[in-house]
Amino acid sequence: MAATLRIQSDWSQALRRDEGEAWLSCRSPGKPTLYGSLTRRGLSTEGVPDIAASEGFVVGKVTKKSILVSCPHENVSTKFLAPYTTFCRIHQKSITCLDISSGGGLGVSTSTDGTMKIWQAANGEIRRLLEGHVYDVNCCRFFPSGLVVLSGGMDAQLKIWSAEDASCVVTFKGHKGGILDTAIVDRGRNVLSCSRDGTARLWDCGKSACLGVIADCGSPVNGIAVGTADNSLNLGTPEKAPSEREIGTEGKILLLAREDKKLQGVGLQSRQPVFLFVGSDAFNCCTFLSSTYILAGTQDGNIYQLDVRNTNAPIQVIHRSGAPVLSLLPYRDGFIASQGDGTCFIIQQDLDYVLDLTEADCDPVYRVASWEKQIYTCCRDGIVRRYQLSDL
Repeated sequence: MAATLRIQSDWSQALRRDEGEAWLSCRSPGKPTLYGSLTRRGLSTEGVPDIAASEGFVVGKVTKKSILVSCPHENVSTKFLAPYTTFCRIHQKSITCLDISSGGGLGVSTSTDGTMKIWQAANGEIRRLLEGHVYDVNCCRFFPSGLVVLSGGMDAQLKIWSAEDASCVVTFKGHKGGILDTAIVDRGRNVLSCSRDGTARLWDCGKSACLGVIADCGSPVNGIAVGTADNSLNLGTPEKAPSEREIGTEGKILLLAREDKKLQGVGLQSRQPVFLFVGSDAFNCCTFLSSTYILAGTQDGNIYQLDVRNTNAPIQVIHRSGAPVLSLLPYRDGFIASQGDGTCFIIQQDLDYVLDLTEADCDPVYRVASWEKQIYTCCRDGIVRRYQLSDL
């Protein structure tokens, strides 16, 4: 992805006005940035703006919430999408994490205002306040049932909550540093966490006990992901028989995005290392695209796509800006990435353009969640944005 198109963050509002204007740019490594603008000339009978581009840019399809722009000279096209709706009243400060329930009805989010809340995904109306962590809550996610929430905080505690009555049903203690990410194994009899203390741990929800340290990296583990491994991969054998409380760990691989520039794969049941890949900077996040392909994002803006059967060389390295890659989410036959400069984009195998989710305006987009054709983002500006992809 050599050239990158950018647009004024509030382009949608700017182009609502008669003769409204929004700036554009096309940046290509090693070349001067090409600057341009979009101007609204009028309105069609369907209420869709008629938009013209300055020299060097071409406008494709326009809807009320999206615009397709190309820069033919650099052979790049991007569809910019404005939020369908925004929720400004869920939290008072930066929103650091969010998730959407499996049925799409509820959202959960954490904030630097010290709160964790459950809300209606349709309108942002607050349903529950989850209180019990000391200091900031770093991460939150729904269990597959959509009725239970898992959270981890700076207090080194992992907690399980009822989404129905906000009660904390289980608290796990064992980490020596703040918990930075979590993962759920299968339906959730076991869960995983990673921490600033350099460890990733497996927990038994039923007995609220630690089943073992899966990895001890000697460096903070910023993100984890668990997935079913490709059959050809040797995951190693456990040194001792796994506990009968371990449910669904067989055939799984755990990815560890480490602060020391390493991306590690570990056999979940065996606790044995499977691979170690060294990147350009600290790894912030990782995810599975399939049993074969994985993605990981670094602090200096690289997204590595790797084949777990051969991690010696990346299949591709995507670099759109030098801003930290903060979250990665598989989506349909591609993925969504968010970065520290406010960019959030979707790359799909079957689309010949990138899809940019706009409006964050240089504020980091910390996390992305999806439900069917709806994408939710949370940002340092304290706003949850919901994008509708039905017009793709």
